[in-house]
Amino acid sequence: MLSPIKMTPAYRYGAQTPWGGDGLRAWGKDIPDPRTGESLEVSALPGLESKNEAGETLTALLARYGAALAGTKGSEPFPLLLKLIHADDLLSVQVHPNDAYAAAHEGGKLGKSEAWVILEAEPGAQIVYGLREGVTREQLAEACRAGGEAVQACLHRVNVRPGEVYNIPAGMIHALGGGITLLEIQQSSDVTYRFYDWDRRDAAGRSRELHIAKALDVADTTLHLPPCAGKTRAVEGGEQTRYIDGPAFTLERWRAHGRMPLPATPEHIRLLFSLGEGRLTCADGETPLCRGDAVLLPAETAAALEGEVEMIACW
Repeated sequence: MLSPIKMTPAYRYGAQTPWGGDGLRAWGKDIPDPRTGESLEVSALPGLESKNEAGETLTALLARYGAALAGTKGSEPFPLLLKLIHADDLLSVQVHPNDAYAAAHEGGKLGKSEAWVILEAEPGAQIVYGLREGVTREQLAEACRAGGEAVQACLHRVNVRPGEVYNIPAGMIHALGGGITLLEIQQSSDVTYRFYDWDRRDAAGRSRELHIAKALDVADTTLHLPPCAGKTRAVEGGEQTRYIDGPAFTLERWRAHGRMPLPATPEHIRLLFSLGEGRLTCADGETPLCRGDAVLLPAETAAALEGEVEMIACW
């Protein structure tokens, strides 16, 4: 039986994340730059792969262990990506395509549905979460031609608090605001279409590339969602709250109070992110957990979560 596998992240930083900062240090991340926006905790993206503690990439681990790790329904390429994000400033207003559009227009890539678990938020911190009620595609297109305040007037802003979960399916317009740290689970895709980047320019006076035509193609202007309410069930040794159970992924929060058994899941791997200190135990021993640890729980592995600890779990 495979033991749980701790992962070390790849990073996106500097000019790639001009909105980033150094907030990921507080989560135990050895960031490479004071403008580090993302640590890719579980990633098989080429050039941005996470690794185990011995330096093996996720792709190499999947090739070596096969269904024992990934499960009998494991797919290629690896379908999910788990990342920790910290924003000091606003991200661009963006949207992602669904699988069919990405396959047709982006060389066969996956589309991108995602979800955000808010971990930290300064008072008054906001996200863009869809459009204001009544804004049509035609009005949005006209606003994009006008730019600036016209685009901003279309956006629906939401104040966020730690602990909240937001579902962002393909087609939903969104943007992360400054003063927020979150955990994101998404389909393993790097396809992003930017509507608007707050008229931001770099030191050389250059603005970031926009993709307005494709963004308008895939945007669903009718999406108006509340935060995910979650359904909590009592289990041995704690409780588990399910927030999302969709075609792309399932997302839960686990709260252990002592010892929570975690049976094997032969069909799929589980991606875990620890929000505190505890341990995972299995037949081969125990894996200590610290705040900010990302762990692969192999499909074949039965384990237990021990301690007074919370984890985000997805598959």
